[in-house]
Amino acid sequence: MINQQSKNSGGIFSSWSRRCPTPESLLIKKYSKLAVEHARLTRLLAAADKVTALCRDIEEHNALMNDASADAELRELARDELGGLEAQLPTAESKLLAEIVPPDPSDSKNAIIEIRAGTGGEEAALFVGDLLRMYSKYAESREWKVGLMDASSSSIGGYKDVVFSVEGQDVYRVLKYESGGHRVQRIPVTEAQGRIHTSAATVAVFPEVDEDDDLAIPADELRVDIFCSSGPGGQSVNTTYSAVRITHLPTGIVAQSQDERSQHRNKDKAMRVLKARVLDHQRQVEAQRMANERRTLIGSGDRSQRIRTYNFPQNRVTDHRIGLTLHSLDRVMEGQMAQLLEALYLHDMQLKTEQGAAASGRRGQP
Repeated sequence: MINQQSKNSGGIFSSWSRRCPTPESLLIKKYSKLAVEHARLTRLLAAADKVTALCRDIEEHNALMNDASADAELRELARDELGGLEAQLPTAESKLLAEIVPPDPSDSKNAIIEIRAGTGGEEAALFVGDLLRMYSKYAESREWKVGLMDASSSSIGGYKDVVFSVEGQDVYRVLKYESGGHRVQRIPVTEAQGRIHTSAATVAVFPEVDEDDDLAIPADELRVDIFCSSGPGGQSVNTTYSAVRITHLPTGIVAQSQDERSQHRNKDKAMRVLKARVLDHQRQVEAQRMANERRTLIGSGDRSQRIRTYNFPQNRVTDHRIGLTLHSLDRVMEGQMAQLLEALYLHDMQLKTEQGAAASGRRGQP
């Protein structure tokens, strides 16, 4: 292994902390912010219009039902339609409340996702590969871009761990609830007697650091190790010193990349992961200092929690945080996660709304 201190590595890290924005880049940055805000306000307006239309239709149907001069057939039709309209109203109101709640500043950012095999040996490693495919399929359906950043393969085709980026609109807002322990129950391909085994994987989702985060890491806080990349079982897949491992000395946080043949591109990928992890660490430390920090299962980011179970024999997926069970695991594993992710988002928004109302009530007390 070749060890290089970052201060001798071509000055690339010091340039990260001393960016000089051009007028063009400032204009693009401002346009991006306005585009994000425009999209949020568009969603808010659509949600408000939906609630307004439902309330208007419900009022009109009630009036028609109570109008003795109206045709009996029309009154009966209004009665039949009223139930469906009233059933739609709670969901529409929840979506409106979700749009009213002030967004997390990180919600519009891209995400870096890390999946690690837990208990279960090779079966757990195969499950990591399944989760990677599931998220990739979902990202494809949203027209998001997925980029592999680092991976450690297992001997039978899975992954001991994998790190990848997801880029697109509102990526972190949608995927941040995936952080936690994921458990799988199924018959492994290596099981000759057909017994169901339980394995696990851990998912961590970080918002990718951008210029707005003002995260400047001094060069003397970094150690950079350059080495030959390797494949499963330690076999060499690249005879050049292109793999990069970066250590943040104050925290001991480590990130590496060996997916690219270029040392420079591997260094760039590793730094993106490292910055996301350092920022996540800083936020967790700050959260622990705040006595009034919201502590709920949704969005807590506790990677030790078991948040979801995938039961293949019963074609069932259960999210334990909200008690939601879907008997469509086959479709979920193909990336059809919208129903699951939307339920998590709406539940989180409901909690935030309730806590905001409770806080306002306490402030209003004499």
